[in-house]
Amino acid sequence: MFEGLKKVLGLGKKKKEEIPSPAELPAPETPVTETPIENTASVPAAAPAPAEKKPEPTPVVPTPAVEEEEETRGPSIFSRLKTLVVDREFVLSEKDIEETLFDLQMVLLEADVAYPVAEAITEHMKKELVGTHRKMFDSADKVVTEALKHAIENVLGDGFDLVQYINTHEKPVKILFTGVNGTGKTTSVAKIAALLQSQGFSVVVGAGDTFRAGAVEQIRVHCDRLGVKLIAHQEGADPSAVLFDTVDYAKAHNTDVVLADSAGRFHNRVNLMNQLDKIKRVMKPDLVFYVDEAVAGNDAVIRAEEFEKTVSTDGVILTKVDMDPKGGAAISIAYTIGKPLVFLGVGQEYTDMKPFTPSLIIDEIFGEEK
Repeated sequence: MFEGLKKVLGLGKKKKEEIPSPAELPAPETPVTETPIENTASVPAAAPAPAEKKPEPTPVVPTPAVEEEEETRGPSIFSRLKTLVVDREFVLSEKDIEETLFDLQMVLLEADVAYPVAEAITEHMKKELVGTHRKMFDSADKVVTEALKHAIENVLGDGFDLVQYINTHEKPVKILFTGVNGTGKTTSVAKIAALLQSQGFSVVVGAGDTFRAGAVEQIRVHCDRLGVKLIAHQEGADPSAVLFDTVDYAKAHNTDVVLADSAGRFHNRVNLMNQLDKIKRVMKPDLVFYVDEAVAGNDAVIRAEEFEKTVSTDGVILTKVDMDPKGGAAISIAYTIGKPLVFLGVGQEYTDMKPFTPSLIIDEIFGEEK
């Protein structure tokens, strides 16, 4: 993930042309004066007049070549950052960092970060940097890198500890899963059920996807493999009724967690989005997790916004992270709805669901290349 960002943030070292010291310069040549030979046979020798001493020529010191910076690994987005040094401090102006921030925005876009999100990150950096006084010996590269870290950390949030949440809230804790078709939502329900079981929690799953053919059987197979109780009605039933019954079962059997699956739906299907709003009013979930795939790219922003309008979400689960070479969707979705990433799906096994922490992405972007 974030290979494009990692390459750009690798700062190339500058190599300056060496200037020879005065001791290494060649000594100026001393001019040789030829003395004419005179006929001294008939003229008595006279005392020679003192020769007029000519001034020695001033040695010409070669003018050192103008220093030229040579980039060793291609241009860095920070290479053109200029600083104004004032009384042992430097002040960054908007003009100083304008070009650098534009280059950074292009890099974010190449990493599949949505345009509004890339623009917001660079604007956040501009507000943090412009007009600030920094110590003279802090490099401009370091200042900009730290500002970028802060901007991304602000976008990603602090993460979310689901196990801690369950331990500190009244049982049953009711979790509703939403998302579009084909993003791995039902499989994510099964993976999280397995994770919670491994932590000692009792779990019941509600088959709330009564719209898609075969959806009930799909979740039934998962629950049978995991030994998890499933509450299901026939296909085409009212999903609100299914999930209402699931919550009732959990209360009657002192079950710790309710995991409610729901039909995948696109944001432009008004009837299905209204149905999702009804599910929320009937079930009264404690948490709503939005599920999308890491390879969704910029469309993830639109989908996340529409789901947030209909069913206010509490966190994001990203699936298919192992198939995404860039990872910009993680930043896009989290920023758009302002909610934390909770889990990352990284494979097909039940154990391939990683709890998210911001350091995972920060370290991936800014970590040293091995």
